[in-house]
Amino acid sequence: MYQLTVIGLGAGDFEQLPIGVYRKLKQAKKICVRTKEHAVLDELAEEGIEFESFDTIYEKHHDFLPVYQEIVATLLKYIETEDVIYAVPGHPLMAEMTVQLLIEAEKQGKVQLKIEGGQSFLDAIFGALRIDPIDGFELVNGTTFSIHEVNMYKHLLIAQVYDQFSASEVKLTLLEKYHPDYPVTIVTAAGSKDEYIRTVPLHELDHSTKINNLTTVYVPPVKDKQDALREWSTFRGIISTLRSPEGCPWDRAQTHESLKRYMLEEVHEFLQAIDEQDDEHMIEELGDVLLQVFLQAQIAEDSGYWNLEDILEGISGKMIRRHPHVFGDVKVNSVEDVNVNWEKIKKKEHQNDNVEPLLKGEYRATSSLQTSYNYQRRAAKVGFDWPTIEGVWDKVSEEWQEFRQEIESGTPETKLDEFGDLLFTLVNLARAYKISAEDAMLHANAKFAKRFGYVEQKVMAGRKDFKNYTFEELDQFWQEAKR
Repeated sequence: MYQLTVIGLGAGDFEQLPIGVYRKLKQAKKICVRTKEHAVLDELAEEGIEFESFDTIYEKHHDFLPVYQEIVATLLKYIETEDVIYAVPGHPLMAEMTVQLLIEAEKQGKVQLKIEGGQSFLDAIFGALRIDPIDGFELVNGTTFSIHEVNMYKHLLIAQVYDQFSASEVKLTLLEKYHPDYPVTIVTAAGSKDEYIRTVPLHELDHSTKINNLTTVYVPPVKDKQDALREWSTFRGIISTLRSPEGCPWDRAQTHESLKRYMLEEVHEFLQAIDEQDDEHMIEELGDVLLQVFLQAQIAEDSGYWNLEDILEGISGKMIRRHPHVFGDVKVNSVEDVNVNWEKIKKKEHQNDNVEPLLKGEYRATSSLQTSYNYQRRAAKVGFDWPTIEGVWDKVSEEWQEFRQEIESGTPETKLDEFGDLLFTLVNLARAYKISAEDAMLHANAKFAKRFGYVEQKVMAGRKDFKNYTFEELDQFWQEAKR
């Protein structure tokens, strides 16, 4: 096995090539280059330096990874018989996948690898744009980056934007966060005599003809919060400001307890938006739910107890642990298998906890219907449930008759007691048929409000007062509302 030396050709032209790299190239017997599309190579060729380009491999594949894998395989074959210098654009360890694959091969003992310097394209970019990276920057691959990983308050450099198509893909990704007129800068051949810099609105990014394999797209940090309303940290900052001494008196006065009713209201309004199948309404209402989550987290953080990161860590860890069929090697064949695994994992997580009542943690102060459902579901999991649905129906009939009897001769206390038993049994019936009693009640309330709203409109359009109508006339309006 012979030596494979990787060197960088820098980001500019021949004048910027380090003298040490130049001498190595002059003395080398076997030189391979990833691509001949580099300003330095033209002048080296004029001096009589010979090299083999891998450009033809690009023409054989539709994706980059197979290209890089074949380049590495070819290099490994060459070093079986001679030393090889492999020259790449820029710096070998900066956005160079072939070098990363060679490093993996080195770990497996397949190559004796030596990596030497070369000017990074970042040096030239920073100089051309006049920016200081100490402010924080992100370097991403234009072919693979996700907008969810982008921080809008940092300098963003997007490499691998090599043609109009890739520029179009980058534009569409950026538009998920940035507005269409946000300024972006196209930088091509930075630091060389062919350097090209132009700032355009984001929506025109893929219109430039000066995009090639030496292009980097620069997105400056957002200065105005109004331009970063899609950034999570912006919303968190808003909530923090509202809770600060200079913030809103109402927000500063809130506690975990005082916000409970607002959380319930917002969740119900979101559920209503789902029933209405109104996307815009769903966005608005889910935003209100999110506000409650962030407010609760900020209150805890202000008190020094816990914060939003604690919530994220807890729920992320739980989702990974309880989905081994997604994040591990467990196999499942159905939703039922998933549920069984979930309960097993949950039980294992709590096996070292002190033994507590089975119903502990199932109470919901904001919803008696949900509490009833939770109690009955938990009891059913340990076998305390009717073996057949007929038993549930019989229990409903029994409780109905007992309630009727108490209405005729019972006290206020026994009437309340029997009516509660009836409601409890009806929740159990709903559970047996996989119906959410809470959702059913919300739906019934919304339906009543809509129909009664129609009755009210008819009254106001007519005699102006409910007292001016008989029940039969009002019921006629109600029947019209049901159509």
